[in-house]
Amino acid sequence: MIETQTLGQNGRVVISLGGSIIVPNEIDYKFLAEFKSFIEKQVNVGVKFLIICGGGATGKRYIEAAKHVVDVSDEDLDWLGIHTTRLNAHLLRTIFKEIAFPIIITHHDERFDVNEAVVVAAGSKPGWSTDYVSASLAVGNGLTDIINLSNIDLVYDKDPSIKGNEDAKPLETLKWTQLQQMVGDIWTPNLSSPFDPIATKLCFENNLKLIIANGRNIENLENMFSGKPFVGTQISN
Repeated sequence: MIETQTLGQNGRVVISLGGSIIVPNEIDYKFLAEFKSFIEKQVNVGVKFLIICGGGATGKRYIEAAKHVVDVSDEDLDWLGIHTTRLNAHLLRTIFKEIAFPIIITHHDERFDVNEAVVVAAGSKPGWSTDYVSASLAVGNGLTDIINLSNIDLVYDKDPSIKGNEDAKPLETLKWTQLQQMVGDIWTPNLSSPFDPIATKLCFENNLKLIIANGRNIENLENMFSGKPFVGTQISN
């Protein structure tokens, strides 16, 4: 387990909320209810958030359906994924309606100065994942702390789901340069990677801090925000 310093000291905490936990197969409203309670608890003690939503199974279904019918360009595949992230973002904004900025952020370069405790964002344009949007919005709005929440507990030195990688080792801390070596430098639609390669480069260049953790473990998230030991991978320069 690792410990972290107080999050969000310079503004908002950026959360890249993976579509795999919003819509693993069907919309997981039980998780969303728990996540809502967690966010509201943090807001009550003064924390503000920028939450960027992924597409999840909905995006994968649209992408696969299109590919079954026609030969689809990467750009069109990306647009299908982008619009599913925006659908999920509207769901989150609705859930947090009482404390959320009413407009979904849909451009990676958008600047905002709002009083609401929660700002919700989604995919921007082809060629960039929501990880990249998270990093770009953080840079543009002077934020430094990003938490990437998906269905993995932490990063491994190689993909443990692949046969032959049973000896994969969990990594609690990484340098951005090490992660770049692991993920490469090319983004493709629906890429399975701990963090987007292009976003990794942007975070390295701007000295951002990233935590990768399992979003379903709400108790672990509470430990993370209270400075207690938690399970996850911390990445920085």
